[in-house]
Amino acid sequence: MKRKIITTGDGSKTIQIEEWDEQYHSKHGAVQEAYHVFIKHGLSLFKDSAVSILEIGFGTGLNALITTLEAPKSNLKIQYTGVEAYPVALEEVEQLNYVEQLNAPESKGVFTKMHASAWEEKEYILPEFSLVKKQQDFLDIKDEAAFDLVYFDAFGARVQPELWTETIFTIMYKALRTKGVLVTYAAKGSVRRAMLAVGFTVERLPGPPGKREMLRATKS
Repeated sequence: MKRKIITTGDGSKTIQIEEWDEQYHSKHGAVQEAYHVFIKHGLSLFKDSAVSILEIGFGTGLNALITTLEAPKSNLKIQYTGVEAYPVALEEVEQLNYVEQLNAPESKGVFTKMHASAWEEKEYILPEFSLVKKQQDFLDIKDEAAFDLVYFDAFGARVQPELWTETIFTIMYKALRTKGVLVTYAAKGSVRRAMLAVGFTVERLPGPPGKREMLRATKS
């Protein structure tokens, strides 16, 4: 499928799949969406602890990069697992302007190291941030009670409805520890019902720019 780099509403870039008219991040603002959904309503719940994060859709690495910037503010030690079935090419990564948009020139080496690191191997990107990238289908995730937080950043249900079903959320429920949290930009009623059906407690929260609501699910 043909992909191209586009600029989103906040000036940050993302990748668009033209056939689907679908982007890796919100066209209203890639960086804004990442902060609002995954940091404000996810990572910020944790303080002074070790946090194990699973990202569904590692993609451009934007969520992981922002996590490296935000985790030290709450004294967090991060174990980060990013699952991606179709890795982004390095030539695409080189066109993304996240380091500049985040005004974090010191993180350029971090971003490069994330994408240069070997798949299926644990690597310390920073002393308090380890990363394992796994190239696999989301349906093949077998982890149980391994994660405190899930960044669920799959492509939308409009183009990949199979990623927003009870089957997928059962896998997520099993992967989380008790009181673990899943956050996603999605807010469709069918997605919320699928989460509830597998045992999650689900909250509707104000959405990022361009979306009225988002969902946060807790394994209770």
